[in-house]
Parts: sequence; C-alpha cells; structure tokens
Amino acid sequence: MTGRDLTDRLVLDTRSLQRRPGSMIVVERTVSAPEDLGVAMARVPEGSPIVLDLRLESVLEGVLVSGTADLSVTAECSRCLDRFDWHQEVDLTELFAYPPTDARGAVVEEADESEDPLPTVQADLVDLLPTLRDAVVLDLPLAPLCSDDCQGLCPTCGVRLTDVSPHTHEVTDPRWAALAALRDPHADSTDATRLADQAPEE
Repeated sequence: MTGRDLTDRLVLDTRSLQRRPGSMIVVERTVSAPEDLGVAMARVPEGSPIVLDLRLESVLEGVLVSGTADLSVTAECSRCLDRFDWHQEVDLTELFAYPPTDARGAVVEEADESEDPLPTVQADLVDLLPTLRDAVVLDLPLAPLCSDDCQGLCPTCGVRLTDVSPHTHEVTDPRWAALAALRDPHADSTDATRLADQAPEE
C-alpha cells in the first residue's frame, strides 16, 4: 500500500526505531472510529473515540505492533432487538514485515504467493486500520444479548417477555380452548366455544 498519510491517526511512523532489533517505542493516541467497523448486530459507532495503547518493537523481520484498543460498542440484542452499549478492550498484535531489498538495500518487488501475506512497512510507515478492523470483527459477538436471562419477544404479540409476568401473558391456542374448558369446569363455556370456533380448520 502506498501513499500513506501521516495525518491519518491510524498510520504509525516507525522511523525512530531505525530498524534496530530490540528498539521499542510506545504510542498512545485517540483516533476516530472508521465506518463499517463491526458485524451485523454489533458495531463501533463511526466517529466514536478509540483509545490506542501500543508498543512498536523492531525485530529482524519487521515491526511488531502490540497493545490494546479501548472502544465503545453499540448492539442490538439478538433476542429482544433492544439497543444497548458497552465498552470493550480489544487486543492488537501484528507483525509488519520489511519489504525485500537487494544487496544495495534498494526495495525490490517480489510476488507474495502465501494465502495470508503479512502487512508491510512502507516508507517507514505502517497502516493499523486493517489490523484494527480484523481484531474488532473477531472480538465482537455475532449474537449479542442485552442480558443472559433475556427471554426475547412474544412470537404472537411481540411484547418483550422480560418486562411482563408469565402469568399475565399466557397465550391460549384457540385449538385447545375446548380442552381448557374441560380442565377448568368454572371456565366460561361461551368463551371456550368462541375460541374453539376461531381455530383454523385442518
């Protein structure tokens, strides 16, 4: 990737490492979340702050970037569809490889035939965006829950079941109304007959 912009807060300058294995710098900065950072039901709001706490270490193969990204997540509960938010810390680890050079130290173009090529250091800059995106997508739940005991929505009327008492939200299938009347001799036979008449014909 060429044309990296130093004004982009996700582009990191590695020149101070001077390609000396063992040298290290610490980078702490706040960046704005890019668009489309997340999965179907959980995402990082575009423009929200992401706090990066990173270490850049020079190794023989390139620059090892490790650290954390502290960010806000907004999601829809996979059971009741309510929106809820939380803070999450995502671990980041990526090796950015130095581009191959010839005997004179000039960069040479070589085709990388590996299935998962390493990102590269170019002009002493590394672009953290693909690493951040991959880490966030892998860390977010595919089916988030607003709470472990969320009961979801009633399939008949759509009310959120966690908010109502089970005893006040019993839905009687009209096909069983006659049997319900037999079980409860005090039931209103007129109501039982009316419910039975509403049952779909087989």
